[in-house]
Amino acid sequence: MSNLSEYKQSMETLRFTPEQRAQLAANAARAASRQTARRTRRPFGRMAVIAAVMAVVLAVGSSAAGILPVPADVFAPLFGATVAQTEVIDKIGHPIGASATDNGITISADAIMGDEYNAVIVYTLTREDGERFLPEGQGLDETFLMMGGFGGAGWAKGGTHGSAWFVDQDPEDNQIQYVETASSDVPLTRGTAKVKFEELRYWDPESERDELLYEGAWNFRFEVDYEDCSVRMGSGETFTQDGLSFTIDSVSVSPIAVKVNYTAGTEVAWSNSGSGRQDPEDVRQSRRYLENVEILLTKTDGTVIDLSTSGGSLRPENGATVCSKGQVLEEIIPLEELASVSVGGVVYPIHAD
Repeated sequence: MSNLSEYKQSMETLRFTPEQRAQLAANAARAASRQTARRTRRPFGRMAVIAAVMAVVLAVGSSAAGILPVPADVFAPLFGATVAQTEVIDKIGHPIGASATDNGITISADAIMGDEYNAVIVYTLTREDGERFLPEGQGLDETFLMMGGFGGAGWAKGGTHGSAWFVDQDPEDNQIQYVETASSDVPLTRGTAKVKFEELRYWDPESERDELLYEGAWNFRFEVDYEDCSVRMGSGETFTQDGLSFTIDSVSVSPIAVKVNYTAGTEVAWSNSGSGRQDPEDVRQSRRYLENVEILLTKTDGTVIDLSTSGGSLRPENGATVCSKGQVLEEIIPLEELASVSVGGVVYPIHAD
């Protein structure tokens, strides 16, 4: 794929295609900096990988120093470092420490945190020779990095979607970080993650093509195991909009994510055009059942976070449509700082206990 606009277009198309559900495709710097990193999220689809994974020299184990990463050091610079936020990380974050090395580059999975339906994995990419990781004179603002492979969220089953982005606290050092999120309509708290990465590429504005930055294939696995601290609400409440009637099946809110399951009383009808591109009518249907369903998360200080455009999935079933949508939040929000969540105008108070 040599054109950036085509790359972006394919990502957006895959995200909304009914037959496909976007999947996932960075570790944070040490907690000493304690500053929230600016991020650019890029959705990755299950069908949008660059190629099949090649043979690789596999190295699985703890970090090079033999000490597992501290989750608070990993997540605090990315998702917040207040006392309340680090208390959440200490409760739900788990170290990983698995890695693989190929062609002088090591990719290590540092830590994971999540709830029943959502997870965040943080990786570090390191040049073993100690040289600057990004091209000389360039930072993330000058490069559009693209990582091939399936990432580490392959254990996520069911309807899945997510996003991935890079973080680089020090452009002059030999490391860069990569964060990926996974959201699913089935539980994620247990399983074996099989990480598959290959060919890190970047966008070259002079050639107007994506160019190879580091060749290689990095395969390893680790066991997923973390604590879910969600609160659950919703059981049969209804609302109507766009000529559709909806029943809310369940609402799950945690300090890191929101997940909503609901059922529409009408079965969605797809065009099945088979063209490989989404039909305009399918876009309209997707909006009626997913994007147009409003989800608002309100904090105790009055701040309202609009999650209406969260990713999700649709499944026709016996004349109805089973819908699921949600996403990982931009920052950790302790439950005691959340007041309510609204789905289609139905408001649910959030009780931290």
